[in-house]
Amino acid sequence: MDCTMKRLILLALMTFNCTFVSADTLTLKAGHPESYVVKKGDTLWDISATFLNDPWKWPSLWDVNPQIANPHLIYPGDLLTLVFIDGQPRLVRNGSNDGKPHVRKSPEGRIISKSDAVPAVDLALIENYLVQNRVVDSQWLAEQPMVLAGESPSRHHVLGDVIYIDSELPLHKKYGVYERGREFFNKETGEALGQEAVLTSTGQVIESGKVSKIKLLSNYRETKAGFKVLPMEDDSLMSAYFTPKAADLKTPATVLAIESKMREAGKLNVVYLDKGKQDGVDPGEVFSIYRDGEEIVISHDGLPVPATERTAYDNIVASISSDRAIKMPDVYHGRLLVFKVFDKASLGLIVANERPVRVDDKLVAPDSLAYRGQ
Repeated sequence: MDCTMKRLILLALMTFNCTFVSADTLTLKAGHPESYVVKKGDTLWDISATFLNDPWKWPSLWDVNPQIANPHLIYPGDLLTLVFIDGQPRLVRNGSNDGKPHVRKSPEGRIISKSDAVPAVDLALIENYLVQNRVVDSQWLAEQPMVLAGESPSRHHVLGDVIYIDSELPLHKKYGVYERGREFFNKETGEALGQEAVLTSTGQVIESGKVSKIKLLSNYRETKAGFKVLPMEDDSLMSAYFTPKAADLKTPATVLAIESKMREAGKLNVVYLDKGKQDGVDPGEVFSIYRDGEEIVISHDGLPVPATERTAYDNIVASISSDRAIKMPDVYHGRLLVFKVFDKASLGLIVANERPVRVDDKLVAPDSLAYRGQ
């Protein structure tokens, strides 16, 4: 990813629209501090989590604040103090914590590079996914130009290599080379949700013809014959613009897959959701993650039998007698922030977790069930 791309993404993440309705009730965390000194590496989410039970409501914590006209423009060393305005908690900036008084001579009194400001979330965790992983229509992907071979006799092509493409491509245009990943389906209906396309490298067309040449300018993994070539479009950056808000779905979403293909995921891991644009999901939506509660069967002795100890007879009883089978409450596992949305699927970052997250875990609006966690 070139420097211009990184700057654009960082600017997007640091210029969220914060015209957030302040009607949300903010619940302060027990034992919260009265003040906080911003440290290098902090994010707005981290700082808000120090004060709030629901850190995704940070736009309200910083709203109607005369000291912080743009809540994203705070910097390491700033001293933040918790105050109450019209009965609602707010964070105000009291200047830097360097022992010197902060004097504001004008609205532009402090000149610091915006690139040093505290971002909403850690850019390094998601910047690759903003322009790399995609979920696209399987048939559409099959029809895209393909890598035939390369100038190098090696079967694996890396940074600096020239590869051959079976299509006439516009000269100088930049492309991404994608490996076909997993195909996703809705578990309940069987509907195809899309094909995972994983970026292996990027390059620029240096010769156009019936067989075009692309020189690889970056690589994330080795590129091979048969991989597909897709344009690197600027609109892939648009998913970086979002404001945290509660998810609003009529039916729960589920964890479709774990990006890293691990069995379990935890805080700061990325997962796929089985809902996307067509379902009304937007970047910035926050979900609570729950695991379905287990079903307890009451034995003929009147004693509860957990799922792990059930016999074949207990399973038969559970299937024919609703009085003998009791479902336990769903179990809270964490919070997830959606940051990229496709037609029928999305990518989300796990921002908090009490227990490991797995495929098929339930994703619901964060206030629809009793709040647990951090």
